[in-house]
Amino acid sequence: MITTWQASNPPPDVVMMDVRMPHMNGIEATRQICAALETASVRVLVLTTFDLDEYVYAALQAGARGFLTKDATAAELLAGVRVVASGEALLAPSVTRRLIAAFARQTPPATAPLAWRSSLTENARCSP
Repeated sequence: MITTWQASNPPPDVVMMDVRMPHMNGIEATRQICAALETASVRVLVLTTFDLDEYVYAALQAGARGFLTKDATAAELLAGVRVVASGEALLAPSVTRRLIAAFARQTPPATAPLAWRSSLTENARCSP
């Protein structure tokens, strides 16, 4: 279990978390940090050697705001910390590429007419 933060030691804004650690893996540590009232505002950026989809999904489900691999440059790490600290999300380019490929393979939902289109006059619908 993650040690409770003391009031005299406020939690950090961002934690860089490795997935594989002794005693407790980073996914469980992320889950505990994000679930605890004292540390719920902490944003977790997972940094790992293992570019595996299972780790990405588990980290995001645990509450991580970002996922980078250890081949990231120092500039990319700094940018990642800044992105996560600002409240945004970040994925390693390799993860983003796989996510886009998986999304593109999905069957799109049946197309429905756009709500705004039905309010147009016939003239407006036909004009370029």
